Amino acid sequence: MLAATLSRRRILQTCLRSRPLQLRSYAVPPPQGKDEGELNIYNKLNDRFDPTELAVQDVSGGCGTFYAISIASEAFRGLSTVKQHRLVNEVLKKEIEGIHGLQLRTTTPESS
Repeated sequence: MLAATLSRRRILQTCLRSRPLQLRSYAVPPPQGKDEGELNIYNKLNDRFDPTELAVQDVSGGCGTFYAISIASEAFRGLSTVKQHRLVNEVLKKEIEGIHGLQLRTTTPESS
């Protein structure tokens, strides 16, 4: 129990050191409950793919080191899953450099 608590503290300390607090103002309020990393990824994917469905969630506990993304777009029609993922990875190339993991689910609108 003590080891698990210490481990969680170390993870939290690492997250806080690697992601300094930043203030940002928005002309339009961001989607409810999204942190800056989620919002950045959401906006990039929304601009590039014009999705019918898009969900971006930081599943690292708030550190911004692991994201789960689910996106449905006509841009994926006729492409294999690997090619769909490559398109998303290309759009998020800069963001991927700074994270440890990405869970990606891509579909076309009717298959979502």
